[in-house]
Amino acid sequence: MKVDEHIEALGAAGRSLADAAAEAGTDAEVVTCPGWRVRDLLRHTTMVHRWATAFVTEGHTSYHPDGGEPDLDGDALLAHYRAGHADLVAALRAAPADLECWTFLPAPSPLAFWARRQAHETTVHRADAESASLEGRPGPVDPVIAVDGIDELLRGFHARDRSRVRTPEPRTLRVRATDTGDVWTTRLSQGAPHTERTSDGPADCELSGPAGRLYLTLWNRLPDSAVTVTGDASLARLWRENSGITWS
Repeated sequence: MKVDEHIEALGAAGRSLADAAAEAGTDAEVVTCPGWRVRDLLRHTTMVHRWATAFVTEGHTSYHPDGGEPDLDGDALLAHYRAGHADLVAALRAAPADLECWTFLPAPSPLAFWARRQAHETTVHRADAESASLEGRPGPVDPVIAVDGIDELLRGFHARDRSRVRTPEPRTLRVRATDTGDVWTTRLSQGAPHTERTSDGPADCELSGPAGRLYLTLWNRLPDSAVTVTGDASLARLWRENSGITWS
């Protein structure tokens, strides 16, 4: 995906998140994030949006802390969220291609990083908001966005030493998008996972299904039953129990 496509995805996901949150109400439970209510989701997401905007507009070249979550609720919180989301979209659209600022995953450029990261941050949290208003089930994710997000998750987040998806002996997990034909092979060991875009070689476990379902399953927003698990199901459980990406 190109930068402008990520910005478009961020814009659409952020508006849908706000609409779902407004429909559910800020006291509604977020089914996909046990312990959270919609107010917690909005406070977290607007904090992240404003944190990202600061890197883009202020050009911080090293880590810069977030500004904390707002002490707001109800309509005031929704308005605060909408304003922060709109500011992020506008900042990314106005940013120069040669933007210099801090990032934390490999990317062609800082602008490409922040557009992509916030597109998926917001798409995942859009699913959370929808789980509060759509009988506990997130809405669909476009296959193009899903494939890009699976790639970021497997080859970005879980290529880092911080990944907790480890196995005592070498094992192989394969992810196959049946609607797009994209395939990832993740080699697990005592070190950080290593993922390649290939279907070569045997796999101990395979998760397969439409890209949108795989995306939400790998982000732990849908249960494993949303996709097809073949082979050693303990690797699917290992992923679910250890793959969560946390803010701190």
